[in-house]
Amino acid sequence: MFFDFGAGEIMGLAVLAMILIGPDKLPTFAVEAAKFVKRIREMASNATNDLKESLGPGFEDLKPTDLNPKTFIQKQLSNVLDDEGAKVENKRKTKLDPDLL
Repeated sequence: MFFDFGAGEIMGLAVLAMILIGPDKLPTFAVEAAKFVKRIREMASNATNDLKESLGPGFEDLKPTDLNPKTFIQKQLSNVLDDEGAKVENKRKTKLDPDLL
């Protein structure tokens, strides 16, 4: 994922949460935090789907990591170069039969 937490860090955060929030309010806080994370994930998913629809055909396999400008340009250029390479290869394969001339 994004964060690399070990067991020690997680235990430290749990103790800190118990001190700051209190043991009686900690379960409700955890439930609210989980709901918040779920809403954020849904919003991100909806935004990605809306972006895919707005961009139109050819972007059905768009991932959020593809939105990095460098990655986006590399992907688009590789698609164009692959198409051009296929056209050149087809021209090489298409040769005239001397018997037909």
